[in-house]
Amino acid sequence: MRAFAEAERFRSEVEARKLRSIYVFVGDEVFFRTRCRDALLEHLLPGDLRQCGLFEFDLAETELAEVLDRARTPSLMAPFQVFFVRGVKTLFGRGASEEKLKAIEEYAKAPNPEAVVIFIADHISIPADARRMELTDKERYQRIRETMGRYSAILELGRVPEADAVRWIEEYSSGRGVKIDRDAVRELVDALGSDMTLLATELDKLLIYVSGNHQITLADVETMVLAAKQRSLYELTDAISSRDRPRALEVLDAILSSGEGEEAAIGHLYMLAKTFRQMLVIVERNVRDQRLLWAALWPGFRVPAFAADDIIRQARRYKSKRELTRAIRLVAKADLALRSSPPSKRLVLEKLVLELTADPKEQDRATDDRQLQVY
Repeated sequence: MRAFAEAERFRSEVEARKLRSIYVFVGDEVFFRTRCRDALLEHLLPGDLRQCGLFEFDLAETELAEVLDRARTPSLMAPFQVFFVRGVKTLFGRGASEEKLKAIEEYAKAPNPEAVVIFIADHISIPADARRMELTDKERYQRIRETMGRYSAILELGRVPEADAVRWIEEYSSGRGVKIDRDAVRELVDALGSDMTLLATELDKLLIYVSGNHQITLADVETMVLAAKQRSLYELTDAISSRDRPRALEVLDAILSSGEGEEAAIGHLYMLAKTFRQMLVIVERNVRDQRLLWAALWPGFRVPAFAADDIIRQARRYKSKRELTRAIRLVAKADLALRSSPPSKRLVLEKLVLELTADPKEQDRATDDRQLQVY
């Protein structure tokens, strides 16, 4: 559990007051950065001292020279000062980057002993398997090591393997007197990946939800965690796009038998409609990989990271935009039926699945037959 070990090592240094003058936090995993920040505030800047001793800067807005001058100047109001400095990327751009790095090195030779400067390099993403790091991120990280690494401590705050996330969930729940079922743990990790920030947030919600029961079940996760609900719906659209009618009905039954069941039927239709609209954009723009997907889908209309490859694969099963627009119309028709107080919401959804999994040619022939009957 390397990322956990890095954060715990830093927390130990803070508690023992054995801090280096400069640190570089490399990685975009907010969870570990927050843990390190909390340790600094708890042990070095408790209570009202934070107002006088905590400073946050962004090098895109504030000159490095000003930040370092502030760090050199002892505070009359706080016994210790903490400086969080974002925008590390600007130190390695064109122009006076060498001079800026030299200025940091000079500060490191004669630092203020009652201050710590923490540079946040969150423009670099460190995956759970460092061997899969993007080439650009590798080059950026290597540059930091070769320069700032000579006079500062570097903490890798990257993503964690799923096995480590599973272990953390079990230990965190157990430490709060709550047992979490193995299936529930697996569902959490499958739905959210190993994004520790999301996992911690959703787990805290679950702990509040089951307060007094001392156990988190799979049904609790499916009820409370939106991504888990979404994952089930992506399983449904996977079966629908494959024209696998028996599996689609089976997945639908599982969705309706858990959580809010039929009461959430309109919400299920909303997510189905959104997914088919996303597929339509994918087909229209000929999206073939995740990079193109993020460019094609605008903020607020994007898919969860865990579903990116799935939705591209599902969209490519449709031969034309016409098939997808037909699916969207069928969902709209079912939505109208649900809002008309039908005797059974389940029957409306089952009928929709049957229509969505029908062969388009057969569906067109059925439509033609109905039109002939009218004439």
